Amino acid sequence: MTVKPFQSLEWFWWDRLWLPRPVTWADLQDSEGRVYARVSHLYIILPVAVLLLGLRAFYERLIAVPLAEALGVKDKIHKRASHNPVLEKYYKTHSKHPTQANIKGVCKKLGWSERQVERWFRRRRNQDRPGVLKKFKEASWRFAFYLCSSFGGVLALHDKPWFYDLREMWAGFPKQSLLDSQYWYYIIEMSFYGSLLFSVAADVKRKDFKEQLVHHWATLTLLSFSWCANYIRIGTLVMLVHDTSDVLLESAKMFNYAGWETTCNSIFVVFALVFMVTRLIIFPFWLIHCTWVYPLDQFEPFFGYYFFNVMLVVLLLLHVFWASLILRMVKKFIFGKLKGDERSDEEEDEEGSEEDYTHTYSNGSGNGLSNGH
Repeated sequence: MTVKPFQSLEWFWWDRLWLPRPVTWADLQDSEGRVYARVSHLYIILPVAVLLLGLRAFYERLIAVPLAEALGVKDKIHKRASHNPVLEKYYKTHSKHPTQANIKGVCKKLGWSERQVERWFRRRRNQDRPGVLKKFKEASWRFAFYLCSSFGGVLALHDKPWFYDLREMWAGFPKQSLLDSQYWYYIIEMSFYGSLLFSVAADVKRKDFKEQLVHHWATLTLLSFSWCANYIRIGTLVMLVHDTSDVLLESAKMFNYAGWETTCNSIFVVFALVFMVTRLIIFPFWLIHCTWVYPLDQFEPFFGYYFFNVMLVVLLLLHVFWASLILRMVKKFIFGKLKGDERSDEEEDEEGSEEDYTHTYSNGSGNGLSNGH
């Protein structure tokens, strides 16, 4: 960022809020071959996010669907609920899960038995639940992105000194020149999470829907701030750490939807190990430690320092939440009781018993992280 981007928001961009003493925004102007990150660079995120949505549509149609067919992914055919205006109105305006007292009241209006009404609501709920093919396409798209972003992250970082020595992260901070590889890594990653926010209404909703929204917003806020305040080196490492486990997660989901149980379970165990190591060990004890401790060797704490670290802790708390779900699933897996995703909205059979196997595994990140995420 070369100068304060919005003069009308001069109070917001006060130097002492975002930069360590005695550095000012005037010190971060492009000169002598040095290029610094600017807020204006982030304007491209919106069109790139839209482009990714279009790319996703082509990917799902041209790659994900044929891949699903090759792996044997098929949607289960459900019996549809009979047309009934009274029940349909109740379903849409009152509740998808009526109480027993309400069911009795409906029975009096229709002259149906309680069992018939309960069966109608079960069938109607199943109609609204997404099919396996839709879930497979979503997981396949995320798998493709995280795989590419992980390789891209390694290519962008493998020859950088701070990839091996975290103290190098702060050498000359905040006067650190922006590299082309860092620029594209950031823009594409942020655009991807922006596209997830755009598509959240149409994507499959899980029990951790609210946590996912918090995760996406926290990720975008963290990346935006790290860009503007030139925390770019640590930001790229945070993205890489989060993307790594998400590759395994999404591949496990894909094989789960395909019914390849042994392959799915094997990948899931590896994912659980990688998740715990990257999100609960490397992330807090290496990266957060790097952002809390090492900067103090060069400058005194300031608002941006605290803000950045608080956002990292928010992501860590989300990791702990997802880790609890993963450990619960691993426990069931070890004792032979794993029957689906702790986050899944499970299908119901026509007689009311829940199916033995639902069709997703827990999402990490967040990237989130990623999902950071």
